[in-house]
Amino acid sequence: MWIGWIEFDILLGDVHSLKEKRAFVRPLVAELKRRFEVSAAEVGDHGQYRRVRLGAGLVAADRRHLVEVLDAVERFVAARPELELLSARRRDLHSED
Repeated sequence: MWIGWIEFDILLGDVHSLKEKRAFVRPLVAELKRRFEVSAAEVGDHGQYRRVRLGAGLVAADRRHLVEVLDAVERFVAARPELELLSARRRDLHSED
């Protein structure tokens, strides 16, 4: 069994309040869950309205599938025009590690 996750550090564009940030983050998290069947959540920078830390994770039977899904998630987030992806960090582990 393989376990993998990716964490994004994101800078939002035209956002001026935490309410506007939530209006952006909630649909993005929901779309990641729906489209890629991953667990996703805002995992940091909760009090900053222009910064977002998002995490997505999944469990897969083989590493190839895990890498394909995490690559697709990263491409999806990076392609969003309303944000600037500052960094993406990922990790994968085998259950016997």
